[in-house]
Amino acid sequence: WSTVFACVAHCVSISLPLKKMIENVLLAAAVCTKAGKAIVSRQFVEMTRTRVEGLLAAFPKLMNTGKQHTFVETESVRYVYQPLEKLYMVLVTTKNSNILEDLETLRLFSRVIPEYCRVLEEGEVSDHCFDLIFAFDEIVALGYRENVNLAQIRTFTEMDSHEEKVFRAVRETQEREAKAEMRRKAKELQQARRDADRSGKKSPGFSGGFGSMSSSSNATIITDTLMEPEKPKASPVPARASGPSKALKLSARGKEVDDFVDKLKSEGQVIMPSSGKRPSEASKALPPPVNTESVHLRCEEKISLTCGRDGGLQNLEVLGMITLRVADDKNGRIRLTINNGDKKGVQLQTHPNVDKKLFTTDSVLGLKNPDKSFPLNNDVGVLKWRLQTTDETLIPLTINCWPSESATGCDVNIEYELQEEALELNDVVISIPIPSGVGAPVIGDLDGEYRHDSRRNVLEWCLPVVDVNNKTGSLEFSVAGQPNDFFPVNVSFVSKGNYCDITVAKVSQVDGEVPVRFSSETSFLVDKYEIL
Repeated sequence: WSTVFACVAHCVSISLPLKKMIENVLLAAAVCTKAGKAIVSRQFVEMTRTRVEGLLAAFPKLMNTGKQHTFVETESVRYVYQPLEKLYMVLVTTKNSNILEDLETLRLFSRVIPEYCRVLEEGEVSDHCFDLIFAFDEIVALGYRENVNLAQIRTFTEMDSHEEKVFRAVRETQEREAKAEMRRKAKELQQARRDADRSGKKSPGFSGGFGSMSSSSNATIITDTLMEPEKPKASPVPARASGPSKALKLSARGKEVDDFVDKLKSEGQVIMPSSGKRPSEASKALPPPVNTESVHLRCEEKISLTCGRDGGLQNLEVLGMITLRVADDKNGRIRLTINNGDKKGVQLQTHPNVDKKLFTTDSVLGLKNPDKSFPLNNDVGVLKWRLQTTDETLIPLTINCWPSESATGCDVNIEYELQEEALELNDVVISIPIPSGVGAPVIGDLDGEYRHDSRRNVLEWCLPVVDVNNKTGSLEFSVAGQPNDFFPVNVSFVSKGNYCDITVAKVSQVDGEVPVRFSSETSFLVDKYEIL
């Protein structure tokens, strides 16, 4: 009997703290409006939606105005709350819970919300509701506070895994090896096709000039990037005199390449469209023109710029190209009149099949052999240029980032100024690094809008348009950190006007100088724009 009594006493001693533990739980955590409307609510015990909404709706009515309390009680529950501008962070607990622990938990909840919400408003909280719920689950499990801090919560929600990084590295290595094997196999097939072409069976076709360039270009595409060749459309071919031709003919070996490409698709390899070219940055940034003429011109420029934080242009390089596409054979024999108003000192270079002497004397782009035509339905680069300089006056958009140390961290002032007033820059984004684990920056004066990406630790200053009417602007913010933490600053933008004043003024027929209707699109993009 003494043993039995000892076991009973032991069970009672365990059950009493267990019962107390069960009663001392956090029932729910919610972000609600001052009227008691629930925006985000996470229940840690089994509760119906009606009960949660009823508890939160009753919460504002229980608060005593004029008293500095952080909790309020009813007969069944206790509300522990903290004002967040126009909102409340509310914890619903049992009356037996430890109020000191609840207040500590409440402070952690209140610090988590600014990590995901740029502004403490109802719409912003609703947009990031799932992120907040995941973070709440890291703080409380089954009604009990977990021993975590803000940095650990950020790590857990990002789900950063060393094993995953190793797996991805191995996967990327395997993919590179597989692509190398694919390129080797494609080269073998392409070489077999060339051998078959040399052995005979030459088909009539476009010879010389751009025609030969187009065929070799297709061969390069198949060899280097494994893109699927464009299948020719069935169309009547006019009879021509038989004779030797420089054009390549796809023999039966081409079917092997098609079968090989189909096999790559079945294995999950991404094959680019049959146009044979990857989409350019311009197609990603600016929408293509809706209506195009049979003669279409595309003028594209890309800038690569590196500046020092204390001033001084380390490198500025602009690469530009005019690309011609002819969709109608009656407009194949044309010439382009170029308007070169550049005063920055660009270096121009024409395509080898373009008459260089004609371009030098008259600024006209035409084929060396005027009897030849430009290839149909093929993008042909006819003129390209390059500008490389360290002249600071040629910087299109200057950025001045000035961090100053303060008692609480750093006060950062950053401003921009458009120096090239003829440009109109759209979708300008200036990205400033933010130190990890310091929370959201406190924004002061601001022109435009901003986004704080806490996952990438970046503050993005967004300006829809920067032009002569909006050529300067500034941003001020404060955050913990050192001055070196806010570099490098990166800039991105797009523009429908080019940087070097080189345009196509007129397109005309070779015979008779008859004007030809043409369409054009211009884009000025950022390849790299850094302030180190």
